[in-house]
Amino acid sequence: MSAIVTAAELRRSRVRLFIVTMLFLVTTVNYADRATLSIAGPALSKELHLDPVAMGFVFSAFGWSYVLAQVPGGWLLDRFGSRWVYACSIVIWSIFTMMQGWIGFFSGAAAVTALFALRFLVGVAEAPSFPANARIVAAWFPSNERGTASAFFNSGQYFATVIFAPLMGWIAHQFGWRHVFTVMGALGIIMGLIWIRTMYGPKDHPDVNEAELDYIKQGGALIDMEGARDGKASAGGPTWSHIGQLLSNRMMLGVYIGQYCINTLTYFFLTWFPVYLVKERGLSILQAGFVATLPALCGFIGGVLGGFISDAILRKTGSLTLARKIPIVGGMLLSMAIIGCNYVDGQALVVGLMALAFFGKGIGALGWAVVSDTSPKEAGGVSGGLFNTFGNLSSITTPIVIGYILSATGSFNGALVFVGLNALVAAFAYLFIVGRIQRVELRAS
Repeated sequence: MSAIVTAAELRRSRVRLFIVTMLFLVTTVNYADRATLSIAGPALSKELHLDPVAMGFVFSAFGWSYVLAQVPGGWLLDRFGSRWVYACSIVIWSIFTMMQGWIGFFSGAAAVTALFALRFLVGVAEAPSFPANARIVAAWFPSNERGTASAFFNSGQYFATVIFAPLMGWIAHQFGWRHVFTVMGALGIIMGLIWIRTMYGPKDHPDVNEAELDYIKQGGALIDMEGARDGKASAGGPTWSHIGQLLSNRMMLGVYIGQYCINTLTYFFLTWFPVYLVKERGLSILQAGFVATLPALCGFIGGVLGGFISDAILRKTGSLTLARKIPIVGGMLLSMAIIGCNYVDGQALVVGLMALAFFGKGIGALGWAVVSDTSPKEAGGVSGGLFNTFGNLSSITTPIVIGYILSATGSFNGALVFVGLNALVAAFAYLFIVGRIQRVELRAS
């Protein structure tokens, strides 16, 4: 029997591995573009004379529009498919990223306004990205591979820092902060062009064979989800009734709360962490760019490991609920190590505790696997959009709350407690609110 299985596996193409690699690369560029402002922030704030509260609001500009555009972005994905909507998203957000390097032509309030507006537009353009990732994983991967696939693409957020934080720090140090934006914007445009040449749905991909299609379909992949081809509208589309049913589902509400809290850790890292290293720990901007790579690398390792652990638990127990909850809850409790940075002085200990916290955050960052597991086939994009709406409210609140804490106390101590307590609430939400994890079945409108 094992010989037959081996022969079948040998005949099966592996296109889905290329697909998730592309998702990982695009997500890496996505998060690098989000982090450009945090790397350029110390020099930019000095040149534009921005205080911590003003920087908090500029950091939050991305979040306002990103949150508001989530459900419309998800609707576009369900209506027109992921291939073209995502391609347009990548190119447009990269253009707006590049344009942030031009705000040096302005001064004073005009520069601040232009920077806020461009960050706002980046948020609008990036809105479809993660709902599209979840749709593509749901379409291409069977249930027992979905945790690993989702964790792998999601770990791009840490890999972005590992690869690009030192690069952007070096560019800012050598050539000035403006060039951080122009280089990263150009890279994103190139990625968008590669995407449109290589990405297709399971039924449309020229390299997939019947053996792989049968395997992923029998394993629970929604291969018809990517039915809209080449930007043509699919029949119908999600309705307000579908949105209402998702919002009234207790399981999904628990998932939304958990993701909001998990993303608080993400947005501390993307916005205030380099500033913390420079202003609280006395590093240079170049040193901060390199030091930030260790927590990011640990987050990347934790992210991939969390997916493997989750899928291994699923294969062993057959319980999707245990498979997703154990890594999420355990990872969030480990993330509370970030509070320990308040009680140590050595830079090595601080970086070590941050690394431990982001390793835990990586293990627990399985929210997108849960979205792929639970999204109804009629509204996968909208389901991901709602999830990302709630999750990324923290992209607005985190930078602003931390800005006010710094303004009031002159220290990051309260900010780190705030971030750590959010990890505790995320664990609570999955333990006591979510309940059994299963695919949502929508009633007819």
